[in-house]
Amino acid sequence: MDLATIKFLAGYNKTVNAQMDALIAGLSEEQWTAKFGGYFNSIRSMCNHLCVCDFNWLRRFSLLRPFGYIADDFFERGIAFGKHAFETREEYFRLRGELDGYFERFAAELRAEDLGRTLTYNDSHGDEHSQEFGLVVLHVFNHQTHHRGMISLYLEELKVENDYSNIMDII
Repeated sequence: MDLATIKFLAGYNKTVNAQMDALIAGLSEEQWTAKFGGYFNSIRSMCNHLCVCDFNWLRRFSLLRPFGYIADDFFERGIAFGKHAFETREEYFRLRGELDGYFERFAAELRAEDLGRTLTYNDSHGDEHSQEFGLVVLHVFNHQTHHRGMISLYLEELKVENDYSNIMDII
């Protein structure tokens, strides 16, 4: 893991999230909330899960050291597991854009020596973990990719053509 890869992944996620969100913007309310077979059983609930997780990971990253972005009032919000991070699609689009901007700020503030350090944090169940920071960051970007794939499947079930996740199109 290196800084260039993390900066690339932050930019890739921002680009692909915007492409996915352009498709989501065209959905009817019924499609946005349609139920599927996954644990996060709608596109809306999947987007909420991603926003809640991304917000909380950005906060956890600051446990390693005081990144500048964490001082923004944005991180005073009560976005927590088990709660809705947004009520409307417009609020979702705004929040998703803000989160992606913070990931880019985080990547820009990251130092090479941070990657090999150990991050100790509590997960959403309160269990403590200590893991190599670079691998935690990779996990977070992989988590986004995983759930965008689920959204892609839900879109296919709705007969909405999509092909927004090809990393080779970004390189």
